[in-house]
Amino acid sequence: MDRHRREDLTGPVLGWVLERSHDASARQIPALIDQAARRLGLAGTRLYLADLQQVRLLALPQLAALRPDADEATEADRRAEGLDVDGSLAGLAYRSQRIQVSRDGTTAWVPVIDGVERLGVLRATGPVTDESVREACRALAGLAALIVVSKSTHNDLLVERVRSRPVTLQAELLWGFLPPRTIGTSEATSTAVLEPAYDIGGDAFDHNFSDGLLHVTLLDAMGHDLASGGASAAGLAACRSTRRSGGTLSDIAVTIERTLQQWIPDRLMTGILANLDTEHGEFTWVNCGHPPPLLIRGGHVLPEFLERPAQLPWGLGFHGQDPPRQDRVRLQPGDRVLCYSDGVIEARSAAGELFGEERLADTVIRSMASGATAPEALRRLVLDVLTYQDQRLYDDATIVLSEWHPTA
Repeated sequence: MDRHRREDLTGPVLGWVLERSHDASARQIPALIDQAARRLGLAGTRLYLADLQQVRLLALPQLAALRPDADEATEADRRAEGLDVDGSLAGLAYRSQRIQVSRDGTTAWVPVIDGVERLGVLRATGPVTDESVREACRALAGLAALIVVSKSTHNDLLVERVRSRPVTLQAELLWGFLPPRTIGTSEATSTAVLEPAYDIGGDAFDHNFSDGLLHVTLLDAMGHDLASGGASAAGLAACRSTRRSGGTLSDIAVTIERTLQQWIPDRLMTGILANLDTEHGEFTWVNCGHPPPLLIRGGHVLPEFLERPAQLPWGLGFHGQDPPRQDRVRLQPGDRVLCYSDGVIEARSAAGELFGEERLADTVIRSMASGATAPEALRRLVLDVLTYQDQRLYDDATIVLSEWHPTA
């Protein structure tokens, strides 16, 4: 198919996919994308989603009966059910968020991204060296991302496929409350990771954009049981309810305290509530008994820049009437604020050595200096934490990295 013919077809084909997607089941999505690719002159596609820990890319089941070369394609698909994020060309496309083409020019791995959130990759086979083909693949992968996200809220196939084992009850509770790992605009980006992904207990995070503000929350409830997960979930609900009613950070802190006192007494919780003014760069935060955030500027950590006198955690009743103090600083363009739970820096090696704040900051800085995106830097960081503690965390480890990158 020549370039002009493909460009003329791309719009109508994408429209055809969108129309068919409304009543398509999750199991039909990969075949629908595959049929569209064939209409654009490709040999076929396969859709892969990253697992919960972002270490494997797992292929969605594809209905071979809808494909013209069903027998051959089914066997090929069985050989490629899963691929490593580290160590494969597909993984490189996921990590770099750039199309990767095989040496023979017959396969392209296209990042599947919703906004700035990495979901997986699309494998496109056929003659993919021409730029017009790759543009069509990008458009198809973008549409696939929108469809997957819209279906994943009410279709367990898409949820189950990214899990390598069952999650605990408290983890299921918290994952149901958590937002996408990465959100962003032209002014700011926020990205997060949370481990142990299948057995989280009391850690939770939230980030959201509203009226020129990036809001970030990180909570760490005492314990590692269902009550801990319930306390964090209630804390997120209190935060969102107050924020969406026009409340300030201090109002949110008071609401969290009262919520715990009323519904989950005797449960302590630390956390950070923060707002970033994405126009002027003013960073405002409330720290209730949590490790202080780190400011990364120009490839270096500014020691103690965001440290302030300690305030008490929630659950003791002190913030029910008198709200905790709000602190403010002015950021510079390109500044990054790193918030983390104590499970990160308190991870221990076999020799008993703590992972520590210095190693935490150094890992993030080195990753981003090598050209890694913020989501990739945090993915590498949490893998380092897991390796440091021999793949077994004894406390939740949550990290949120927010960056201010104004366009003007």
